[in-house]
Amino acid sequence: MSNISVLCLSGLDPTGGAGLQADIEACAANGVHALGLVTALTVQDSRNVSAVHAVHAALLERQLDTLLADCRPTAIKIGLIGAPEQIPLLCRTLARLRLPVVCDPILRAGGGAELMPPATATRLLSELLPLITLLTPNTAEARRLAPQATSLDGCAQTLLATGCAQVLITGGDEPGKEVVNTLYRPDHSPRSWHWPRLNGPFHGAGCTLAAAIAARLALGDTIDAALTAAQEYTQQTLRSARRIGQGRLVPRRMW
Repeated sequence: MSNISVLCLSGLDPTGGAGLQADIEACAANGVHALGLVTALTVQDSRNVSAVHAVHAALLERQLDTLLADCRPTAIKIGLIGAPEQIPLLCRTLARLRLPVVCDPILRAGGGAELMPPATATRLLSELLPLITLLTPNTAEARRLAPQATSLDGCAQTLLATGCAQVLITGGDEPGKEVVNTLYRPDHSPRSWHWPRLNGPFHGAGCTLAAAIAARLALGDTIDAALTAAQEYTQQTLRSARRIGQGRLVPRRMW
């Protein structure tokens, strides 16, 4: 384990399938330490989320100030944002640290529960995305964040227009024998990765991927190298996923 660390701001999932525990495991498996702050407490199982309770922004700020006075992260991963009031604090933190930032915009649970209210999504687009190095929405999230777009390419261009540096749209929920993940960035042609579709459904795949990308960026990988390594790692975790409850399979991140 290196002394390189990733600052992870995510919800707490009691199943350990997603959220902060997924971040910690993915970072550790990729050789870096996770500094973890809980943005929201959740009531959930491996099937769905039934309640989300945001951590108050003032408490989150005290935690961040204390942590960052002592520890120096090398990259940041943002998962579930508990409330719109947290976004100004996140923006101030990102502007101050000026580190690579991977944001997994968690809008809805795999079981269908809504996790990000419209007010939070609006502030995410207008305030946070200009400070993000890489946004990693799945196709459903991309379409919800850019509802006027008529294609996934159009969704990506809309998100890039907010000032977000790069967008990786993941295709795990799309039909077909392959999963296609596509990277979009200004002044570049899209780049796609193709992966064999595995038997799911999975709980925490997006968290795993985003945290692994952040870990690889913290280690100094280029964005292309980080994306390739993180996707290879995530594919392995899904290939050996396990059932911990009666719902979705959980990636085996510490294989």
